[in-house]
Amino acid sequence: MLRTSTGRMPDRIEIAQSAERRLITDQGLAARIAAIAEPVLQGLGYRLVRVRISGSDGCTVQVMAERPDGTMTIEDCEIASRALSPVLDANDPVDRAYRLELSSPGLDRPLVRQSDFERYAGHVVKIEMAVAVEGRKRFRGQLLGAEGHFARIKRDDAAADEPVDVLLPIEDMAEAKLVLTDALIAESLRRGKQAERRALNDNQPATERSAASPRHDHFQRASQARAQHEGE
Repeated sequence: MLRTSTGRMPDRIEIAQSAERRLITDQGLAARIAAIAEPVLQGLGYRLVRVRISGSDGCTVQVMAERPDGTMTIEDCEIASRALSPVLDANDPVDRAYRLELSSPGLDRPLVRQSDFERYAGHVVKIEMAVAVEGRKRFRGQLLGAEGHFARIKRDDAAADEPVDVLLPIEDMAEAKLVLTDALIAESLRRGKQAERRALNDNQPATERSAASPRHDHFQRASQARAQHEGE
């Protein structure tokens, strides 16, 4: 039986949000692993972000995941790792020994869904296109939001004769990633505090909730969390 980290079953809204289609997807072996991992994560109420294959220090399969609100705690990573490990072992998509690593997307995260481009509007983004737009494949600038399956960018790398405001098809992107800035760090801290308050409310009995005294919130950097499994 699948449960969230608070011990309850994910509701239909959470599962529907986790099922939002990724517009930027993985390739090759990473795509095969993603096809196995995505339904498992969705059943737990999480969303797959990206799969990375690294050859350093042996073979590492990194699976980035998150809740629909963008959070991912250490406990979430452990729950997802325990559920995903036996499924990957059974399907055996990797032809050598590997280490499975579950993590949050991090602060300078990849953007893969339309809702990502909407949620992080106002922040700086770097984009690598798989299909060139007006002869260019690389763009950097302020993300202005999403218009359907297009992202609008106010470029900070435009030459004098190039347009500053561009509309890029998300499905033609190979990579879209936030740039780490002070504003992004501040917003991540704020969201971390909000997520902790929600978790406290979820775990606290209703009879105690109204009488609970205020407390200081502590931000936990789940972006550095790792739950590891030695693949066979």
